[in-house]
Amino acid sequence: MKKLIALFAAIVLVSGFATVNAQVTATATGSAIVITPIAISKTTDMNFGNVAVSATAGTVILTPASTRTKSGGVTLPAAAGTVAAAAFAVTGLGASTYSITLPTTYTITSGSNNMIVDTFTSTPSGIGTLSSGAQTVQVGATLNVAALQAAGTYTNATGFNVTVNYN
Repeated sequence: MKKLIALFAAIVLVSGFATVNAQVTATATGSAIVITPIAISKTTDMNFGNVAVSATAGTVILTPASTRTKSGGVTLPAAAGTVAAAAFAVTGLGASTYSITLPTTYTITSGSNNMIVDTFTSTPSGIGTLSSGAQTVQVGATLNVAALQAAGTYTNATGFNVTVNYN
């Protein structure tokens, strides 16, 4: 019995010196880097140039490289007029990649007459990469010309949107 009491006293004595921690704490810091915002600005407006029509509908395809092809009853006269794909300057952070969103359709008018512009394409297509924080995006599209389309200068003063966003 003396041995049991001595053992019990030793356990009580040792446990009185041991400290048990039920909770501990560590500390971390937080940080963030705010990067240069991506930006886009128009440098050149889209222009399909001079187009001659007939009794058959057709199209004029303007590539991002500012070349034109025709289909259907459309003729591209030798006096081409101003032909230009739209161009945009994109700027941002270093060698970042970004997505390019093009419109689906756009209407140009002359008085009460309309033509639809659609099938937009771009160079680069879909995703661009900034080189030293800058890149040019060129945009082409298809002009849909009706049979016997009325003569006139077709425009849309509000323009069309090209959107870029960091990936």
